Amino acid sequence: MRKALTLAAALLLVATPLFAGPNGAVRGDYVEARTAEVFAGGCIMGSEAETMGRQAVLAWRVTEGAIDGVSLDGLAVVLALSADRNLGIREIGGVAPRMVKAAAMVDERATPAQREALIDLARNLANGLADNIVTVRSVPIRFAKSADRYAVTAGDALLDVQTKLVHDMNCGAMKWFDPLASGTEAAIGVTNTQFYRGASLGTKWEQNGAKSAYFGTFSY
Repeated sequence: MRKALTLAAALLLVATPLFAGPNGAVRGDYVEARTAEVFAGGCIMGSEAETMGRQAVLAWRVTEGAIDGVSLDGLAVVLALSADRNLGIREIGGVAPRMVKAAAMVDERATPAQREALIDLARNLANGLADNIVTVRSVPIRFAKSADRYAVTAGDALLDVQTKLVHDMNCGAMKWFDPLASGTEAAIGVTNTQFYRGASLGTKWEQNGAKSAYFGTFSY
């Protein structure tokens, strides 16, 4: 059930990891933004729930770990997702998307074995949203974080997320959705900018200044 959040809870909110991978062997940084608010008042959610939230950009950067003996230290992978309905609508009682397409962008420094491991990592953590990857590209990925900001650029995708969430206690806002990816400990952030400008998903998008992001860490 949805619960109204205090300001402190909103700033410290985390998602409990749903599973760990082989011996919790891979850890790192995670950030996402979708095209619908995750923390908003009911009037905003009522207008967005059925018409927005169909796209998202998810990014993982491995700080340490290996899969089947393949080291992924320092490498990153990014997914752009596009669906036929709100990616998180089932969390608030709606019908899950019937069709989701994903475009994968893999760190150009990865070897072929690392590339496959990164794609598997993203697919396994994406909660079924990356079962249909229509394209994979090796691109330069820049993943930077500070106390105030997470910034990712990867080919056709960009994420710029502010970590400080300012909440007006009188607006009646609440948390509606959890992070799209499993295995995360993530807090709600503000999407300064996100976009995807590739051709493979049949749609392009850009969003600015929305409480539509999560940032934190992951374990697999």
